[in-house]
Amino acid sequence: MSELSIKIRIAEREYPMRVKEEEEERLRLVGRLLNERLKFFKDQFGIQDKQDLLAMVAFETMVEKLKLEEDKNLHLSKVGQQLTVLDDLLSSAK
Repeated sequence: MSELSIKIRIAEREYPMRVKEEEEERLRLVGRLLNERLKFFKDQFGIQDKQDLLAMVAFETMVEKLKLEEDKNLHLSKVGQQLTVLDDLLSSAK
């Protein structure tokens, strides 16, 4: 696994980094998505300050992360319940 030296531009600043080759595409996509969200908040709410824009994107990202974790835990709980039912059915069939 080779490493690449790349630069990701976020909020009009370049950030050099060394990444594994298989991670490059994902990191470039993240950079594009961040810049899109920054543009959204700038255009939608007229926020000009870069720090405020970055804070809004960070906040939005954490809200989405927590929601995804809650959804995942709910799904895992349902799967666990279904597995218990299946296990009970299999046990009673013996």
